[in-house]
Amino acid sequence: MSQPFADRFDAEVAKGFIRANDRLTGLPQYLGLRIVDVGPGTLRAEMAVREDLLTPFKTMHGGVISAVCDHVLGCVCYPLMARGQWAATTEFKLNLLAPVTQGVLAAQATVVSMSKALAVVRIEVANEERLVALAQGTVTIRDPKG
Repeated sequence: MSQPFADRFDAEVAKGFIRANDRLTGLPQYLGLRIVDVGPGTLRAEMAVREDLLTPFKTMHGGVISAVCDHVLGCVCYPLMARGQWAATTEFKLNLLAPVTQGVLAAQATVVSMSKALAVVRIEVANEERLVALAQGTVTIRDPKG
């Protein structure tokens, strides 16, 4: 199968995402979300399911899964964009399919379509090899100001 984004893939930017795992800040740091693989139009991130991320019913809060999807939705675009450009989530839809209670949560983001100004990304979220959420969203791509 051909890789539709191979011609615009910046391997150095992709490697930078992996190296940045040791310097995470903000919400990705709090969640323990680590990018483990980046390819032309694909990105995989993983995190451990922790007690403090569960609801009183002992299932992972949907907001955590939403935050994971939002994060990878933009990150997957950077190795395909010109350096200096930035991406902002415009919208995304999330279907929560099954409860998450333990183990590892893995999000696989795939760029479906990308133009100069917009990208559409699909995200599959799995927990211990079981599909637990699907998301699809749009990212706006902007050139740097000035």
